[in-house]
Formats: sequence, C-alpha cells, structure tokens
Amino acid sequence: MRLERVQINYSIYIAFIQVYFLLFIACSFRGVDFTSGIKQIGLAVTELVIDQLRRICGSASTLTSREDKICYSYDGTPLFYQEPEAILFPETVEQISEILKLANQEKFAVVPRGAGTGLSGGSVPLKDSVVLVMTKWNKIIELDEANLTVTVEPGVVTGDLQKTVEKSGLFYPPDPGSSNVCTIGGNVAENAGGLRGLKYGVTKNYLMGFEMVLPTGEILVSGGKNYKDVAGYNLRDLVVGSEGTLGIFTKILLKLIPVPQRSITITSSFGNLTDCGNSVANIISAHIVPSMIEFLDNTTINCVEDFTHIGLPRNAAAMLILEVDGRGDVVDYEANMIMEILKKNNAEGIRSTSDAEQANTLKTARRSAFSALARKRPTAILEDATVPRSELPVMIEKVRTAAAQNNVVIGNFGHAGDGNLHPTCLIDENDKAEVDSALRAFDFIFNEAIKLGGTITGEHGTGLAKKHFFEKSTPAPALNLMRKIKSAVDPNNILNPGKIFSNSPKCESLKLS
Repeated sequence: MRLERVQINYSIYIAFIQVYFLLFIACSFRGVDFTSGIKQIGLAVTELVIDQLRRICGSASTLTSREDKICYSYDGTPLFYQEPEAILFPETVEQISEILKLANQEKFAVVPRGAGTGLSGGSVPLKDSVVLVMTKWNKIIELDEANLTVTVEPGVVTGDLQKTVEKSGLFYPPDPGSSNVCTIGGNVAENAGGLRGLKYGVTKNYLMGFEMVLPTGEILVSGGKNYKDVAGYNLRDLVVGSEGTLGIFTKILLKLIPVPQRSITITSSFGNLTDCGNSVANIISAHIVPSMIEFLDNTTINCVEDFTHIGLPRNAAAMLILEVDGRGDVVDYEANMIMEILKKNNAEGIRSTSDAEQANTLKTARRSAFSALARKRPTAILEDATVPRSELPVMIEKVRTAAAQNNVVIGNFGHAGDGNLHPTCLIDENDKAEVDSALRAFDFIFNEAIKLGGTITGEHGTGLAKKHFFEKSTPAPALNLMRKIKSAVDPNNILNPGKIFSNSPKCESLKLS
C-alpha cells in the first residue's frame, strides 16, 4: 500500500503545482483565450441563476471563483478542458432535485462528478454548465452481513469500502486501478472493472439497487436485497454505465461475497509478445479462471521499475502477473497447471508466492503502471480497447504496429485475462504534430479492435473521448434507441449532455484540436 500512497501524493503534488500553467498552455494551444469569460456568465447560467443556486446549496457549497473553475475544468482525460460556470456541493436529495428542476427551467447543463478520475472525459464540463460534486456523500449506510449486502452513498471511496467489508470477512471484488481514489458512484456510472474482472466480473455484477435523482428532478428507487427479482424492466442494467446521463445516484446497494480463503500470485516474463499472448489464450482454453491475469510490455516494465525498484525483468519483452484464489487444494492445483502452461510457452523466471505482502507489492506495481508511464513525457493518453481473449496475441501486435507506423511511444499493459488492453501513448500535448500522430495511432487501434470482434472501451467509458468512434461503430437502430431513451428520461437534455453520443444537433462536444 506504501507505493500507492506515493503514487497518489506525487500526482496531487504535480496537479497543484502545475495545473494553472498547463491549462494556460493547453488552452492557448487550442486557440482558446484563457482569460476570456472567467468573470462572465454564460447565456443560460446568469447571475440570477447563480443566486438561485446559492439559495439551494448555500454560499459555502456554491463555488464560482476563477481558481475553483480551473480545478474543475478537467478530469483524468488529457486534451479536454472547459471551465464550468459554478461548482456545487449539494448535501441532500432535495437539493439535487431542486438544482435539476432549475436547470430544466433555465436550460443550463448539469455535469455530475465524483473524484474526477475518469479517463473518457465523462465529467469534463461543457459550455454553460455547472458541475455537481458528490464527494461529500461518503457514508457507508449499512453493512448487512445476513444478506451479504452493503448500502453506501456515491462518494464512498472504493478502496475504503473494500477495507471496511473485509474486516467482516466479506469481499467487494471490483478493483479499478484508481481504487484508492475513485468513488462508488463513479464506478457505477462507468461500470468500472479492474484487476479481478476476469473471475469476478465488473461493477454491474454487484449492483442490486439504487436511489437516484432523474434529470427532471424526480426521485427513483429501484431494486433491493432480493437475489431473484424479474419484475418489470431491469433498470439497474440501464443506469449502470450510463455515465451520468440518466440520473444522479444518491444511494447504492451492492452485493458482497465471502472473502477467498487462499490465493497464490504467479509472475513470469517472456522473450517475445507472441508467447505471452499465447500463454493467456492457453490458460483460458484450459478452463482455468484465475482471479487476475495482468500484462505489461517492455516499455511499461521499465517505467514501473524506474518508479518502484522492485526488481522487474527489464530485458523482457513482456511479463504476466497472475493470481488464483479460492478454497483448499484447488488453488494449488490451478497454480500448478498455470505454471506448466507458462513453461510450454517459453516463459522465463516463473515465480509463485502465497505471501500476502509480496503479492500486494506486485499488484501495487501493476496499479502504478499508468503513473509510471506518465512520468516520462508531459502527456500520457491512457486508452482501453477490448477484444475476445482468443484474439489477444493479434491485438498486442496491432498496438505495436500503431506505434511504429505513427512514430509514437506506446506503453501497453492491461487485463489480459479478459482481453482488455490499456495502450498508453506518451506525447507532449503542446506539440500538435505529436497529438495528431497519437490520434491516428488510436484510430488504427480502435478500428483493428472492432475488426477482431472487439470494442472501443472495456471499462473506461465513452464520454467525450470516444463518442466519435462509438457513433461510427454502433449500428443505427441501437444508437437511435439510446437517443430515444435519453430523450424520454431527459427531455430538455440538461444532464451531462453530449457525452457518449450527440442527442441533437444543438449538443456539441469539445474537440480534440
């Protein structure tokens, strides 16, 4: 856990020291007058509207200073910046409802936000918008050990929830790389996955119920503690992954499971990417389901080793970090089978450990992959593309091809067990030629993933960053149905408009350049 704290503290330090300077340069690069409009209110968010928002939330919970607008003008996604007109910290369901009713009346946009760790631009403000921050909603309301459920507010940090339930011998498996920072509300909004997704699934597999405020201000309660309930439409699957476009969560009911009794962590390295990819495919085809199969290429290995100094194999083309867990001798049996498969695929330096501290060090190193890569260049664009697991070796080579053809550095890592790769392009966003090269590389990667039967995003969401790919690759009937759902739930298009897809010609997203 020490390494994770170092990672987070470093990121916060850099953010506070450099945010103003970087945003100034970024906006100048994009042809935006950084100083214009700072004290001006947009057409929809007038001074009168700001006064009404202060009456709803209180002056202390309604921020409008220049510094606050800058701090909430971006999330974890590079290349997207837009200042909101105000930042709100509501504390009651009634306040949220009143804010949304006012937004419908005055026709301004409301952008929900948790910790701002999203990687698809989902919580980046739009023009004439206010940001609604849910970080004050951080209570664990009920831990029900009899029914194996936990009810939380949306601002609860995922890692804090996991530590709390584990004290009672229970387990909340979704494990995003930012689990020490990200919040449950954001996880549900993005349908977050993580390292354990292969065996345990993603956030939607644990959502049992919710309370949310609809875009019209109505309060919706759905689901409950019943493990079987097929009455009516499944609204949980509709709202999970909706990226803040269909409502604002105020309570979330999650399923828990018993904590695994044992686990064994295995590491191995490879002289080439093909053997690494084939190992993953062979493990899955052998009907073994590890809790984790994580992949790092050579660029990522060296960046992580520079950051953590834990002895990763610098000369390896790739390495795998695997984990099996469960009960009794089954864990040993599966671990031995995996190691035999690795040997047949020319793996080197195969090691296994059941020591929790050693295993956590390896997993922490994997979680630090993005931060380690980001230290190398001013801008790191972290993406995710997912393919069927059998196509993983092909997709790994496609990422290499994209980097070579566009003369960019791409570190590749990810959740190899479920075919979810995270190619990360290292550039300087103030160099337009580098930005264009990176965008061409990702265009190639996403198109190749789709050709292999894959998808443009496995867990980061669509947001602003991928909406053009989503609209291009989604069949028209499906896209039209989504637009109809959005229009029915949000008739005035005020809640996080322009994210995922364009709902109408009036709804424009930010541009990359």
